[in-house]
Amino acid sequence: MQRRDFIKTIGAGSLAFGACVAKAQTAQTAEHTWKMVTTWPTNFPGLGTGANKLAELIGEMSGGRIKVKVYGENELVPAFEVFDAVAQGTAEMGHCAAYYWKGKSEAAQFFSTVPFGMTAREMSGWLYHGGGLKLWTELYAPFGLVPAPAGNTGVQMGGWFNKEIKSVADLSGLKMRIPGLGGEVLKRAGGTPVNLPGSEIFTALQSGAIDATEWVGPYNDLAFGLYKAAKYYYYPGFHEPGTALEAIVNMAAFEALSTDLQSIVLNACKVMNQDMLAEYTARNPVALQTLLEKHAVDLRPYPEDVIAKLRQIAEEVVSEIAQKDEFSHKVFASYKKFLQQSQQWSGISELAYLQARDLG
Repeated sequence: MQRRDFIKTIGAGSLAFGACVAKAQTAQTAEHTWKMVTTWPTNFPGLGTGANKLAELIGEMSGGRIKVKVYGENELVPAFEVFDAVAQGTAEMGHCAAYYWKGKSEAAQFFSTVPFGMTAREMSGWLYHGGGLKLWTELYAPFGLVPAPAGNTGVQMGGWFNKEIKSVADLSGLKMRIPGLGGEVLKRAGGTPVNLPGSEIFTALQSGAIDATEWVGPYNDLAFGLYKAAKYYYYPGFHEPGTALEAIVNMAAFEALSTDLQSIVLNACKVMNQDMLAEYTARNPVALQTLLEKHAVDLRPYPEDVIAKLRQIAEEVVSEIAQKDEFSHKVFASYKKFLQQSQQWSGISELAYLQARDLG
């Protein structure tokens, strides 16, 4: 009898175990098929391929439970309709940059980049550990979106120009492709900012529709062949010192995920945030050498008086944006506090070290 009871117990345990396994297998094979729309040309180095890598990461980390198909600029929606497409559920996810959405909220621009503002390292510190991401989440919630940092280009270049910039006067009347707060700074300096998606930049510059353009940096600028359309390559990228890219997720789609899948999506974004910066750090120096040595690009620093004037204008622009509405003021206060806290440490850490290293 004891033997029969033992066998029954084993049998019941096996059935229970089998049920658990079956349940786990069902969970593993349950799929969420998502569309990701982007503001970047399909497979464009760094930006477009970064979106592709993010989609792959989500698929791999979820064991195939989430499958993400990426659509480049204009494949499903135009570049500047990504925000609305994800908010409306046309796509479950987007990969883009928050400064494109200043029409939705002026405060959105602080979550991409600020002229003469934070570097990539400082930006990540503010977003992840300084309250920035919490504010970003609060800003996007009414639109039905969940934001996450998902890439950073690091310090960008000043841009490509078809004339020399010798003084602030040379910016007067200049038609330049430059988005976000940087565009407003150029406008105050007498120029005309033009907002164009990446795919239209080369043609506009080559045809003379614009006189100058910024894009990203050597890695991306070489890929677009911008050296064929403009003679002078200026630095530094005062307007984009550490541009954070974003993943935006439709809130309903995000909330439909199990807790572990939500964590996987957010952590995949965090991995991509680090990986993209590492890629730009590796690729930009090589691309710059190609531009200089193979294509004889005329590389120039902005004159000091131009930088000084642009810095002054940038301070005015950012302060005015911060007064536009209560939330913009709240975000700017947080951003400014973190930047001020970072400046002393940055000065005695990275800046001091780089100056010491490069003395030889």
